Amino acid sequence: MNAGTENIVTQGRLPVDTLKRPLRDLRISVMDRCNFRCPYCMPRERFHEHYPFLKTAERLSFEEIIRLTRLFVPLGVRKLRITGGEPLLRVNLPDLIADLNGIKGIEDIALTTNGVLLAKYASELKAAGLARVTVSLDSLDQEKFAVMNGGFGRVSEVLEGIEHAQAAGLGPIKVNAVIQRGVNEEGVLPLVEYFRGKNVTVRFIEYMDVGNRNDWREQMVVPSRDLVDAISARWPLVPVKPEYAGEVARRYAFADGQGQVGFISSVTQPFCGACSRARLSSDGVFYTCLFAQTGKDLRGPLRAGASDEEMDQLLRGVWTARTDRYSEQRAVIRARHDVQPKVEMNYIGG
Repeated sequence: MNAGTENIVTQGRLPVDTLKRPLRDLRISVMDRCNFRCPYCMPRERFHEHYPFLKTAERLSFEEIIRLTRLFVPLGVRKLRITGGEPLLRVNLPDLIADLNGIKGIEDIALTTNGVLLAKYASELKAAGLARVTVSLDSLDQEKFAVMNGGFGRVSEVLEGIEHAQAAGLGPIKVNAVIQRGVNEEGVLPLVEYFRGKNVTVRFIEYMDVGNRNDWREQMVVPSRDLVDAISARWPLVPVKPEYAGEVARRYAFADGQGQVGFISSVTQPFCGACSRARLSSDGVFYTCLFAQTGKDLRGPLRAGASDEEMDQLLRGVWTARTDRYSEQRAVIRARHDVQPKVEMNYIGG
């Protein structure tokens, strides 16, 4: 940490946005590419083999990511999540994890992955300082799995990755499943049954209108309440209190003590009011919402030689001006046909 950053840290001025929300979590996308083509994120027909993904020089370097993370700490950031695209496609990712782990003030580093490469890297990631992993797995059925990810990879590879992550001590492990009506809702109970008692928390995510290319329709949303009822009818559930302010998943414990399940209900039960998350795209744009239409370029000022003090003022200015609450306003916005193009999820993670 250089002297400029040290001075900023000691000032102790934690910004809040226009709705008095603090900044606590930073999601860092290290790669816009992915080895899947999930229809709700990167549909295969649009992210084809000739799609112009970022060039290496256009992505933030590890040094730039580390510097920006240090600058986010004085604003209140304590937790990091490494995302993509698929972050494990980024060469030498454990080196970045190790350097991020050495930043004073960072208390937790997690990673979201589709799991196919996790078996290869789990031990190395743990040794570098990664604390936890979240694995995306929308179905245990291979045919449905292929439909949900564009026909790449196998369920067995993802399950092997989860096993290696457990063996390496990357836990507690979370498995995220996006549920779409008419596509994979019949796989909810099998997912719960498979992971019950294995110290893995399955979290069901309501299908959201992220990005601009997934042809989202509200009729395809399976409300979390319906899933809670269906699961509880098979295995009685008990509500669990949030572990911290702003926790996005509502968690329930199995009454028989065999673990927990979670539900992320951005559509039917928006949680914008407690959102403390910022996102940094792989090309260095600072976004204040998953559904943001625009962001603030940080790569340009960094490479132009901006000082820590100048970057600090830029970051604070963005956060203190933040007004985002798209999920709370979704119905009104869509009713008046005022849906503007949003950033694609492969640039900023989920």
